[in-house]
Amino acid sequence: MAAHQAGFVESIGKTPLIRLNAASESTGCEIYGKAEFLNPGGSVKDRAAWWMIREAEKSGELRPGGTVVEGTAGNTGIGLAHICNARGYKCVIYMPDNQSPEKVEILRTLGAEVRVVPTVPYKDDNNYQKQAGRYAATLNHAVWANQFDNTANTLAHYESTGPEIWEDTDHEVSAFVCSVGTGGTIAGVSRYLKEQNEEVQIILSDCMGSALYNHVTTGETVMSEGPSITEGIGNSRVTDNFAEARVDWAVQIPDQAMVDLVYRILREEGWFLGSSSGINICGAIEVAKKLGPGHTVVTMLCDTGNKYQSRLFDREWLATQNLTVSD
Repeated sequence: MAAHQAGFVESIGKTPLIRLNAASESTGCEIYGKAEFLNPGGSVKDRAAWWMIREAEKSGELRPGGTVVEGTAGNTGIGLAHICNARGYKCVIYMPDNQSPEKVEILRTLGAEVRVVPTVPYKDDNNYQKQAGRYAATLNHAVWANQFDNTANTLAHYESTGPEIWEDTDHEVSAFVCSVGTGGTIAGVSRYLKEQNEEVQIILSDCMGSALYNHVTTGETVMSEGPSITEGIGNSRVTDNFAEARVDWAVQIPDQAMVDLVYRILREEGWFLGSSSGINICGAIEVAKKLGPGHTVVTMLCDTGNKYQSRLFDREWLATQNLTVSD
């Protein structure tokens, strides 16, 4: 009998590593992207969404008929909405108003209640994450997923993503390169890979307008020049998840380099990827060049470009951000 999965959550994970041909050939390294867009909800955030719900169920905090509330730039909310449908929970999502309209439409189609709120810094009490936490506290039988500081997020990648990368590279991964939003991916993967081989290099690939590159390189969590058009990555603070990451060094990627990459890889290799994947691949190429030929470098292909057609893949909108597309 052919292999089969029992349901939505059982289909999360076990995504393949895809060789990025041009990146590999230009550096003399083997550069692989983990195809997280093949998760059933369409992104890497399905893993964190399931582990956070799973742990809340285990603790008894989330019970049948309950509500899951979260503040999210989109993909975590989409993963939560899918899983809430599959497991019988209500889903309420707070989202900042600087995200692509496609994400809002997807969430509403999935049946989530979406509350789009003004974009303000985390230190502001009206930040979307803080609003989500306050609202969850007013409800009976509700949980605030709290993806930024809920370390079930890290656990997801320690228990699934890290082991998958280790096995699928035949234990020969030289470096793991990853951007950070919540920090769960890089924390979980780095902890697992370092336990297997302390020599594996872990590198943050940060967007502009984020404080994490400076945090890694100088120890000071100071914002870099921005903003960036990327969505769901970059941060002004060290989250509880990112605090668990074992990062060796960092690179910083300008938006124009990311735009050039995502358009080139679409035209030349067929991959239709989002902005965080572009930041990741650009970072992986920089890392491969620094390490030299013969290394195996893995990064994350977080989601596809279909949520970003009105922005990243709209040349007129890019022009308003002083970004260009070369034909």
